[in-house]
This record gives sequence, structure tokens and C-alpha cells, in this order.
Amino acid sequence: MHAFYERAAGLDAALARVEDLTAHTVIFDVEPLVAYWDSGQEALDRGVARLVTRASQLPELQVVCFATNSMRRPRAVPGVAGLRVVYLASAGKPMRIAPYQAFPRPGVVVGDQIATDGLLARRLGYAFVHYDPPSDEFPAGPRLMRQLGRLVRPVVFGRPRDR
Repeated sequence: MHAFYERAAGLDAALARVEDLTAHTVIFDVEPLVAYWDSGQEALDRGVARLVTRASQLPELQVVCFATNSMRRPRAVPGVAGLRVVYLASAGKPMRIAPYQAFPRPGVVVGDQIATDGLLARRLGYAFVHYDPPSDEFPAGPRLMRQLGRLVRPVVFGRPRDR
């Protein structure tokens, strides 16, 4: 699998695409897919548990990684037999790729920011599934990054395909 861009309307569509690609690794951006930026510890813990449960139903999946550039962490990372679950806080996306190098391929990054999550996917040679919620839900910083991502997308991925 080579790096490419595809937009997904929501979590169900993103997980369906991960399954279609028979990915062995999926890297989920934490905010806003797992928990919103301003949400508390409970929302983060519930979101991580919910996604691990859903991802564990994908037959080819071996690794689920949660990656965030923030410092927030869940109280516990849930385990599922046969599935490695990793949580990376202060991940340094897209610059730091060493933590992902040993993950099995093919892989998919699911995230909301082309300038961080998309570039991480490109650097790893993974597919990028862009979770694209309405921008009125974004705080100012992520909204600005979203605009930057729109400029970067054609250079990094070419013309997008909608799903």
C-alpha cells in the first residue's frame, strides 16, 4: 500500500476503509476522533475504550495506536487478546516517526489534520483517512491548522478521493 488521501465522513466510514485496505496497523489521532479537545478525562477514557472495542472487530488488524501531540493520557490503555494497543502522548507528529517503525504494514492513519496526521501517514508510507468533521466544532488552533492542511494536501497527496 502506498500513501494516499481519502476523506471519511465519520468513524464508521473510516473503520470500513481500514478494513477494506486489510490494514495491519491503524494510528488514530486522539482529538477530535477519540475525545474532543476540551473534554475531560472520562471522555478520553471512554473514547479510547470504544475505539479499541470497535477496532478489535477488524480481522486483519494487529496494532491500534493512539497518537496525540498533546500531553493528555488515558488512565489505562485497554487490552484485547491478539491486538497490540499503544498510546503515544506528546507524539511529535509528523516529525517523529521512530515510535511507529516496528508496526506491521500495511498501515492507515486516521485523523483530522492533513498538516500533522496526513504528513505522518505520508512519511510512514501509510494511507491517510481524513476524518473531516464540521469546522465550527474546531477550536481556533486546529481550525488554523485545517486551513494549512488544505494548502498542503494537493502537494502531498494530489487530488483527493471522497468516500
